[in-house]
Amino acid sequence: MTWATPVTDARRRLRAALAAGRRITGTFVKLPTIDCVDLARQAGFDFVVVDGEHSALTDETVLALVRHAAATGLPALVRVPSVDPAWINRVLESGAAGVQLSMLTRAAETSALVAATRYAPYGERSVSLAHPAAGFGAADLAAYLAAEERDRPLLVGQIETATTRDPLVELVRGLDVAFVGTTDLAVGLGLAGAADQTALAARVAEIAAAARAAGTAFGGWVARPEAALIGAAGLDSAAYIIAGSDLQFLGSALRATAAVARDLPGPEPAAP
Repeated sequence: MTWATPVTDARRRLRAALAAGRRITGTFVKLPTIDCVDLARQAGFDFVVVDGEHSALTDETVLALVRHAAATGLPALVRVPSVDPAWINRVLESGAAGVQLSMLTRAAETSALVAATRYAPYGERSVSLAHPAAGFGAADLAAYLAAEERDRPLLVGQIETATTRDPLVELVRGLDVAFVGTTDLAVGLGLAGAADQTALAARVAEIAAAARAAGTAFGGWVARPEAALIGAAGLDSAAYIIAGSDLQFLGSALRATAAVARDLPGPEPAAP
């Protein structure tokens, strides 16, 4: 028996695009409504990243968003602040296409992430079939394990510090994407001034070079996916782009609409 699901198919498509150097674009989901997933899919994003780090989402809401994304055919990764094997297992069992780990500084963290997302003998992930990704037991165990190994969860590591404890190439080897966290990195380098911008560009280039050396795709975040912004961030070679977030886009649209409304001519004063 061969087992496959829309999630394993999505992983295969995303990984093939990255391997071919084709750019895929997603956005962060920070709001606790499945409408944001539907809107991202309708807009044509290739994936979303449910933000389990910088948002007010509860664990239950993260799982609900992942399950809805999987049901609608939109790949959803989950951003996590640390490697928590039990939590990572739950998001994968709910149908997550992958995991995005913040603040990666040590090769041991990459190894721990790999171990938490792969079953024995390749990793340490705990096995169950009583979950959506295995059809609630409809999958044959051997077929399910083979499918999960064939189309493994996408692994993204965020490098967002001026230095790391291990060499960058060792850090990103084993990942699908080496992701530069430009905001934290800019803050860590001093944020303002021409010298700091030069240091930021140099660090981004260093991360991109390490990704190439390790055979890992390069990625990063921009506020909006305009070519000028991608170039300014040093992400011209990035195959994995996250543009803004649902909350950011909602805020921008509301501010723009309110500004237009404020500038409208008012009604004529009533005659005395």
